[in-house]
Amino acid sequence: MSDRTYRVAVIGRTGKGNYGHGLDVVWKRFPNTPIVAVADENPAGLAAAAAKLGVRATYADYREMLRAEKPDIVAVAPRWVDCHHDMVIAAAESRASIYLEKPMARTLAEADRMIAACDRAHVKLAVAHQMRISPILDLARRRIAEGAIGQIQELRGRGKEDRRAGGEDLMVLGTHVMDLMRQFAGDPLWAFGRVTARGRDITRADIVDGPEGLGPIAGDAIAGTFAFRDGITGYFASKKSDDSSGVRFGLDIYGSRGVMTIRAGMDPDVRLLDSTHWTGAAWTPLALPGNPPKRDDGGANQALAADLLEAIEQDRPARAGGAEARWTLEMVMALYESQRAGGRVRLPLERREHPLSVAQ
Repeated sequence: MSDRTYRVAVIGRTGKGNYGHGLDVVWKRFPNTPIVAVADENPAGLAAAAAKLGVRATYADYREMLRAEKPDIVAVAPRWVDCHHDMVIAAAESRASIYLEKPMARTLAEADRMIAACDRAHVKLAVAHQMRISPILDLARRRIAEGAIGQIQELRGRGKEDRRAGGEDLMVLGTHVMDLMRQFAGDPLWAFGRVTARGRDITRADIVDGPEGLGPIAGDAIAGTFAFRDGITGYFASKKSDDSSGVRFGLDIYGSRGVMTIRAGMDPDVRLLDSTHWTGAAWTPLALPGNPPKRDDGGANQALAADLLEAIEQDRPARAGGAEARWTLEMVMALYESQRAGGRVRLPLERREHPLSVAQ
């Protein structure tokens, strides 16, 4: 990485997504990314953020900040999704690269416009799917390529299935699982989904506006099948039950000679089972050489931010870029579209608006 200085501006929204999982403070970890300004429509939140970040330039309107400060990088930090589209496009039009909290957008149409705006401005977009840049998952992919579990037979993923199980879980945490599937199996070809509420297929009466600006969601149980190349099939599920511990959140990869299990997190827990029976043997933790300390929120964000800086300098897409994040939405929306259409749907989807907003 060069010694070039990148002026960073932060957009937060106190009470409506706040500052995400540390997308504001991560820039303090680099010597060449001074935070020059912060915007927040909430006066108290703006004052608190300015003190935390150590900046004097504060703005109630992020568009005013972009015009006045002309930053090189903008952290679009709010967790709430309803503001992502407008903030990213405004940042791109100001010729700034962007680090964005996930989920990326509410609809594929929004994601398309965000990516197009970044492409027109020749700026980079990175989305906070921290497991896309994970040293332990890089090692896991190498081990699978070396034959650690034989040929991949199928993938089985589950959402966190806590109090958000079903539609909210699919959108907020299911995107991580979809991203994991693609890391190991590539782009899906088609999907088939079933969305139910209280044991029956959903109707329009079950569609609600999701919290945190998610847009339409539905169902307390969602199950889906994805077809990948080489005959690999992936499964995803999130279902409300009497267990809301979230311990199953992640992906299991079944191979011809064994199993790899990945429990999701900022630094995933990866284990191997050497058994063609897929049971009955001891699980072996996968560890990096030298057993480095586990990544926390800051370390995971630092890796993504460092990659964004390298992407700018090398003029390449960020590893956790907009196109990768849009694929997670393709898979999420495909399950709703399949339920709406009553059959399997090809990917990428032709319909870019939200399936739950389309008249039956």
